[in-house]
Amino acid sequence: MAAQKINEALEHIAKAEKYLKTGFLKWKPDYDSAATEYGKAAVAFKNAKQFDQAREACLREAEAHENNKAAYEQAGMMLKEMQRLPEAVQLIEKASMMYLENGTPDTAAIALERAGKLIENVSPEKAVQLYQQAASVFENEERLRQALEMLGKASRLLVRGRRLDEAALSLQKEKSIYKEIENYPTCYKKTIAQVLVHLHRNDYVAAERCVRESYSIPGFNGSEDCAALEQLLEGYDQQDQDQVSEVCNSPLFKYMDNDYAKLGLTLVVPGGGIKKKSPNAAQDKARGPAAVASHADEEEDEYSGGLC
Repeated sequence: MAAQKINEALEHIAKAEKYLKTGFLKWKPDYDSAATEYGKAAVAFKNAKQFDQAREACLREAEAHENNKAAYEQAGMMLKEMQRLPEAVQLIEKASMMYLENGTPDTAAIALERAGKLIENVSPEKAVQLYQQAASVFENEERLRQALEMLGKASRLLVRGRRLDEAALSLQKEKSIYKEIENYPTCYKKTIAQVLVHLHRNDYVAAERCVRESYSIPGFNGSEDCAALEQLLEGYDQQDQDQVSEVCNSPLFKYMDNDYAKLGLTLVVPGGGIKKKSPNAAQDKARGPAAVASHADEEEDEYSGGLC
């Protein structure tokens, strides 16, 4: 079966080359017919699992069609089958640029997303770049929900790679667009993610400013997200690891996207110390205000007669 497909492909290649030849009675090559034959050869080579030859046929088809965009993308997908992912991404990027030049930006953005998925496990840095490019194209076309999907992928990869300064900027971009489309509850979640990123950057001031600025988002002040963040910042500022851990282990934080949930679970207060509440304070809190007053009276009576 494979041998038959290979022979079929070679026949198409031969026909394509014949269409490209010129002679006494044929002054111009027949590029369209040649491209069609190269396309058929590529399919036959692919079915025979001869991916390198299929890629070459796709490239020849692209050249014959005067830089056919889809053919370059198909050549990239052949390289994917051969696990030559960086080369595959290069061809798909080239196709994407041609889609843009041809006035089909949506197709360009989809191609960039496809390239990002291909390279994500091999080169997360490149994937971030591709997702951000796709987001930019979608945003220019006012397809904001698709842009947000791409930005979200980029933000999570940046957090995963501990590129936290860039992650903070990416999350701010997401949050701004969510605010623009009036998806306020998601803005609250992005604020939590921002705060966690800033605290992992050891930038308490930026984390606090992030919460303060979010008070302008309708419904944030008074939400459970706001209350939890205020409690988190208080615990972090007072180096109270117990309070910080309690907030970060709450369902509100634990059920976020996995990359952000991990930031919460690994957050350590400055110095890494644990500030424990005194036993008396814990007992008084359990017994109520009267117990606090009573405890204070006992301490005063103990020293009422002086030190001697």
